Amino acid sequence: MTYPTRTRWHGVAGGIFDSPGNALVSLLLLGVLWYLASGLWDWAVVRATWEAATAEECARNGGTCWAFLRDRWRLILFGPYPYGEQWRPAFALMLFLGLIIATLRPAFWENGHARRSLMVAWALGLPLMACLMIGGTMGLAPVPMRLWGGLPLTVMLAAVGVSLAFVLAVALALARVCTMPVIRWLATAYIEFFRGVPLIALLFLVAILFPYVVPPGWNMDTLLRAQLAFALFFAAYMSEAIRGGLQSIPQGQYDAAVALGLTWWQSRRRIILPQALRKVIPSLVNIFIAAFKDTSLVVVISMLDLLGAANASTAEAKWWGLYIEPYLFIALIYLVFCLAMSAYSRSLERRLGVGER
Repeated sequence: MTYPTRTRWHGVAGGIFDSPGNALVSLLLLGVLWYLASGLWDWAVVRATWEAATAEECARNGGTCWAFLRDRWRLILFGPYPYGEQWRPAFALMLFLGLIIATLRPAFWENGHARRSLMVAWALGLPLMACLMIGGTMGLAPVPMRLWGGLPLTVMLAAVGVSLAFVLAVALALARVCTMPVIRWLATAYIEFFRGVPLIALLFLVAILFPYVVPPGWNMDTLLRAQLAFALFFAAYMSEAIRGGLQSIPQGQYDAAVALGLTWWQSRRRIILPQALRKVIPSLVNIFIAAFKDTSLVVVISMLDLLGAANASTAEAKWWGLYIEPYLFIALIYLVFCLAMSAYSRSLERRLGVGER
């Protein structure tokens, strides 16, 4: 006896038009999507202005002012970094993203030679990126950190902050489930404090109060203080996600590690932590995405990240009144980065079999 085969398209189409009610709702939704898409096309293409010198000229057609983005895209992407030196943050950003992408490839985890090569690449890449951004060496003009901004600043704050936070979060999670009361209480106090303080308040604290609590003559750049605040803040949230993964491991796994003669550190590093981190990948990725978007809060301490640079791009008198174009531009950048993180998370979950027995 043979059964009719159902393709993927048949399954999708059957779910959309398998009844009069579903068909009606589907047609209504398609009509709404068509209406929105046609309106967007008219605004972004048909009535768009590609050549203009002022916002008033763009307003005549009532469409998108692409002329504004053509004029100000470098300010949005690189902030107040000197115009003639913007190739340096662009190259540093591409190098940084390339190292991150290479690090996230599973092939580099499974091969010892590849891991060593990757470590060498990071050891050489980080000083090179610092030289490009800071300058003062190799014939490059020095650029103070207060002039860093735009997309490189956003990516750096998010990536470095999340990396430092992850290392601290693992230690906090282990301390939170530790049997020693003092260590457990200290970890709990840290986590509850930073989870109970808004990130924007923490940024104000490190930017304004920090100089008053350090010895005279000792100072730290605002960028480094903001980076520290990000790491401390998101470590508290990550630690709770990791603690949930640790508590989900059956007691038999702990007993098996003891039976094998493994020490406390060996059992956590080789058996417990790999399983716990595998279980909490979706939660950690949610925190990573939130951290990337929350970098926009540094604008309150006068740092021109991607959002701050977008605000500054409309400050010139000839472009007053334009807000949709810069915000739409940076929204698309945030969307691309967040979709990339989500896609990588799903591929990693499939590879590790998260959710499968």
